[in-house]
Amino acid sequence: MRLLAEWFPEFAEALDKIDELYNENKTIDEKTYQFICLALSIKNRSKPCLLKHFKGALEVGATVKEVAYIMALVFRESAGGDDCWTHDALGNYKELIKKNIQCCLK
Repeated sequence: MRLLAEWFPEFAEALDKIDELYNENKTIDEKTYQFICLALSIKNRSKPCLLKHFKGALEVGATVKEVAYIMALVFRESAGGDDCWTHDALGNYKELIKKNIQCCLK
């Protein structure tokens, strides 16, 4: 974001306004918000966001056990999504093997 703030400050300012807007109109409780952000931080592999929302969740009353549950939920749902996507993408893999399919990537 630092590069954006320097070279495209209008965009950085617009993001700040978006943050203000959804914070002003939040329709969920703060703990739920922190849990959602924590989960997204894990999926986005953002260490600063993960640390921020881990601490944020604890500050609004979450327990470490609840945070561990959210982590496990993210890991499980990710594994399920990976499983479904891979099996869907491969489809009937036996037919793919018979056809001696070649990768289309160069």
